Amino acid sequence: MTKVRAPLFPLYSEVRRLLRILQGVPKATVTSTIRSVQAQTGTPQNPVDWTEPDTWIPERLSGADAQFAMRIWQESQHTINPRHIYGAYLFINDHGLLTADANGSYRLTERGQAFLDDEEAVVREIDDAEGLPQLLGILSTKTRAMRGDLVAEWGEFLREYSNYGTDTTIKDTLRRRLLNLIERGFVARDGNVYSITPQGAEYAVSLAPRTASPRRQVLDAMQAFNASQRALLRERLVTMNPYRFEHLVRDLLEAMGYEDVVVTQESGDRGVDVVATVQFGITTITEVVQVKRRQASIGRPVLDQLRGALPYHGAIRGTLITLGTFSRGCTDAAIFQGAAPIGLIDGERLLDLLIQHEIGIKKRPVQLYEIDEQRFEEPAAEDVAAEELLTANGAE
Repeated sequence: MTKVRAPLFPLYSEVRRLLRILQGVPKATVTSTIRSVQAQTGTPQNPVDWTEPDTWIPERLSGADAQFAMRIWQESQHTINPRHIYGAYLFINDHGLLTADANGSYRLTERGQAFLDDEEAVVREIDDAEGLPQLLGILSTKTRAMRGDLVAEWGEFLREYSNYGTDTTIKDTLRRRLLNLIERGFVARDGNVYSITPQGAEYAVSLAPRTASPRRQVLDAMQAFNASQRALLRERLVTMNPYRFEHLVRDLLEAMGYEDVVVTQESGDRGVDVVATVQFGITTITEVVQVKRRQASIGRPVLDQLRGALPYHGAIRGTLITLGTFSRGCTDAAIFQGAAPIGLIDGERLLDLLIQHEIGIKKRPVQLYEIDEQRFEEPAAEDVAAEELLTANGAE
């Protein structure tokens, strides 16, 4: 069964807003406007700011196309840019949410009304057709993951169940579906790191299990093992000697490109544990780091203490590293106008960095052998004929 049918996968909220707008509109008007918008291109001498529909619509479109494009922009309360409706339009047609009546105007189908009403059965069916349960399943095996950590497994799924397989398409279909799941509360995003939410985990568990291929079973086992090693790494960090922990952070900073990394003396450091330099363009700056091995939340007083120590070390910025978390007051004060910036690395981010740079963790290569099916495919008739002709010419 072919899945992941919509390449330009939209947000469901955008689809629902567009469904309301398209009702009663002639299909010919919709397709004409889409073609007219797609035909518009800028030049280096005359670029187009597509973020301003109030400007480019009257400048670039005319007649019914301009009127309908402006209607989309206005009736969506400036949330749907007519420049980017093609993906939602394909989604609506592919999943049968609208149909043209005898007069050629769009009308909601029964399925479209169910999607508009967020009926669970229809939404689940569409989710399954677009691979969202599979993506949630992949993410559920990881505590936190960047998009790059999901590409290999998502690509494996696409190659097995869809017509997509290029690197660009794999990455784009992944990015768009993550945005959809974030909007619906199934996935949380912290910077460039993604994690499944309790709501998303519950939704993933409720889905019918699929039969796993041997390769899938191997990948699942690897993920489970990696998750156990991440948990073990955290345990080791919690129990290790504080001074050795500071040296581990030193090794991490060096792996990240910092230079002249020095662990300060155990006393008299004014709240600073590590001092290092880092290159920014042609400028070398000094940065100080304070390390907290505690798992509790770090409050603002700790940040203020580190910021106050910057002049003593000739530093212009600092970083707080902890196995725990940071309070709201601490995060708010980290970047304060007129004050030296303080970077914050919590426990989960620290684990990400240690694993990425292989500090306290070793990456072991794993080899999987797969049959090269192309070697065993029957040749096409024209290929056989060509080979016979070449053989005959060689015989002459």
